[in-house]
Amino acid sequence: MSEKKASVHWEGGGKAGQGQISTETEALQKYPYGFASRFGDDRKGTNPEEILGAAHAACFTMAFSFAADKAGFATERVDTTASVRLTQQGEGFLIDRIALTLKAKVPGMDEATFQKLAADAKANCPLSKALAAVPEITLSATLVQ
Repeated sequence: MSEKKASVHWEGGGKAGQGQISTETEALQKYPYGFASRFGDDRKGTNPEEILGAAHAACFTMAFSFAADKAGFATERVDTTASVRLTQQGEGFLIDRIALTLKAKVPGMDEATFQKLAADAKANCPLSKALAAVPEITLSATLVQ
């Protein structure tokens, strides 16, 4: 069993406020975020959707690599991008889509096995399961030779 922690400190109100995100491992330490980094063009801070995308991509990638190992294939290179879309819904917001894009080099693996393992990893990684309320999670998987 594993339990990881992250914390946020926020000062000020809604649009004018500023927050800092920290993680137990200190990978993020008082990392800034706020309205402008979430809804505007501030590239100095992060936002919850970007962090969620990174977490989902990391979890899915690891699940795919483990599945390839179990099937007898060593992954040489696996690159994943997760695009998280936040849309306005009434007075609030909703994450309505996460698009995973996988490019992997797995020597000896055929296309059918690759697509099956990628789809299984998408369905079964812990973050995909936790994000089951997202209406659309897509996967585009490319086997690189």
